[in-house]
Amino acid sequence: MRKQILCLIGILLLTLCVCSCGDRTSAAKGAAKHWLTLVDSGNYAQSWEEAAAVMKTTVAKEQWLEILNANRAPLGTLISRRLSLAQYTSDLPGAPAGQYVVLTYESTFANRGSVIETATPTLDKDGKWRVSVYYVK
Repeated sequence: MRKQILCLIGILLLTLCVCSCGDRTSAAKGAAKHWLTLVDSGNYAQSWEEAAAVMKTTVAKEQWLEILNANRAPLGTLISRRLSLAQYTSDLPGAPAGQYVVLTYESTFANRGSVIETATPTLDKDGKWRVSVYYVK
């Protein structure tokens, strides 16, 4: 009987963990979707304003605008974007410890065709998910 109770407690804890990770991933996806809409519309200044604190301390606003104008703008209009990977982690190379969800998209743009986009939201100190890393390959 004791083994059954311990087994049930273990299953319950595992279920709670899976649900919690799913909630984090879902919230992070929503934050990334909103943020990517800003980038897609060319509103680069607003994308910096709404980025995670860790990104703002790493990249100055003017530098961010230069990066996106040089690397994202030439891609042209977004044609399609499909999420191919969503992975939760608390350890991201080169970043402080925290809660991150690495989102990888297979995207197609008018001037470039297929690319891989990565947007990584993090849970900021105010409890909101915001993008901390973005790049296109």
